Amino acid sequence: MNLPNKLTLLRVILIPFFVLFALWEFSSVNLFIALLIFAVASITDMLDGKIARSRNLITNFGKFLDPLADKALVMAALLVFVDKNWVSSVPVMIILFREFMVSALRLVVKSGDGTVVAAGWLGKVKTAFTMVAIVVTLFLHGIIAVGVEIAVVSIIDNILVWLAAILTAVSGAQYLWAYRSAIDTNE
Repeated sequence: MNLPNKLTLLRVILIPFFVLFALWEFSSVNLFIALLIFAVASITDMLDGKIARSRNLITNFGKFLDPLADKALVMAALLVFVDKNWVSSVPVMIILFREFMVSALRLVVKSGDGTVVAAGWLGKVKTAFTMVAIVVTLFLHGIIAVGVEIAVVSIIDNILVWLAAILTAVSGAQYLWAYRSAIDTNE
């Protein structure tokens, strides 16, 4: 197994540890530990692709697991936030729907003519923004224990997640538009 695939696999392995520390309130620093785990996992997302492309180490395993690991990591964090009542479930549902829609679109396009649907620039911006929003949310809730006003944090959380949902919806629309011929309703 090459290094990019190991990094992707590490990201998958880190997800349950992230969820454990994010949900299990056993100490005043559990959210900071969850934040650290999420940050490490996010960095592996950036590194695996750069290493794979620069060293020509792109594999079918990586093409399969990398986007799955990305979605699982982000959705785990957002579902933790909903579970803790930090954010509304509505933007999380928008994000989840877009991820399913783009995954299904990729399957249809790939099975149709073999074209691989690569991540567009807006999809990359959406991913980066969402990961930053998750880090900020974890950080803010981690410092609530030291006296930051929870109402302010709640407003910031929801603004960040709604902005992520809007970016996610727009990037999903971009994918639909770019590959609209693959899902022609007349076929």
